[in-house]
Amino acid sequence: MLDLLGVFEQVVVSGSFSQAAKALNMAPSSVTRNIDKLENKIKTTLFKRSTRQLILTEDGQYFYQQSIKILEQSRNLLSEMQGNNNTPEGALRISVFETFGNIYLTHLIPDFLKRYPKINIELELDNNLVDLNSDNIDIAIRIGTPIDSNLKARHLLTNTTSLVATPEYIKNNPQIKTPQDLKNHNCLIISHERQRTNWYFNSNKTQTKISVTGNLASKGGSPLLNAALQHLGVLLLSDWMVKPYIESKQLEILLPKWTVTHNENTSGEIYAVYKSAQYLKPQIRAFIDYLAEQLQ
Repeated sequence: MLDLLGVFEQVVVSGSFSQAAKALNMAPSSVTRNIDKLENKIKTTLFKRSTRQLILTEDGQYFYQQSIKILEQSRNLLSEMQGNNNTPEGALRISVFETFGNIYLTHLIPDFLKRYPKINIELELDNNLVDLNSDNIDIAIRIGTPIDSNLKARHLLTNTTSLVATPEYIKNNPQIKTPQDLKNHNCLIISHERQRTNWYFNSNKTQTKISVTGNLASKGGSPLLNAALQHLGVLLLSDWMVKPYIESKQLEILLPKWTVTHNENTSGEIYAVYKSAQYLKPQIRAFIDYLAEQLQ
């Protein structure tokens, strides 16, 4: 039955029996016989056939969606069992937001590939919130736990943030003694799906929301950090980005008695997010385990 589903999948992907036959290295007549056999077995017509095009019937569309899930599970199971006895191998697509990818992953991946030379990684530095299903991503590195119940998450790193500016900026602009004072300052703003123009200040169980404005916004932190180092404004950014500049005294922490975050309710933790499959591909497990080991 799995062989028949595999042929069916290839016909749908290829768009014709002849192209599927080439992809499967089979005779077109063999592909036709397999589809006929599948339709007889399930007592359903899967395709509307004409001389010009091949179109899935309504039942065929439903059957295709269910069959690819079965095929993926069977392939994952095979990969899982092989991975129990062999070195993990195969393709691995990873999406990570730009700054974290540049600072961490680009330095860790070469060592990982030395450990697992049969794994092939495709790395996407993307500040957009990717869809793991439609974008065919194996692992996404994100701030905050996923909302989608079909996804699983493994904690990698605690993402604390600091409010900072250069000594020169602090010297040449009005004093910042309270969160409300930021309304009179140029604030450098992270701007994407989960983070907008509100900063949240917590002190003694009291939360204050401040709406900030500024002349530079970016989905990634690097442009904002560079602007802050050139005395352009006040910056709220992850500690793993600003810590070296605080230690070198290029940046100073503002309002140190307050805990400042970009989000009111969402977690500030960094997670490796992956699809909730019954059988996890060995290369996915290997990479997530490696990241957790290196970042703890």
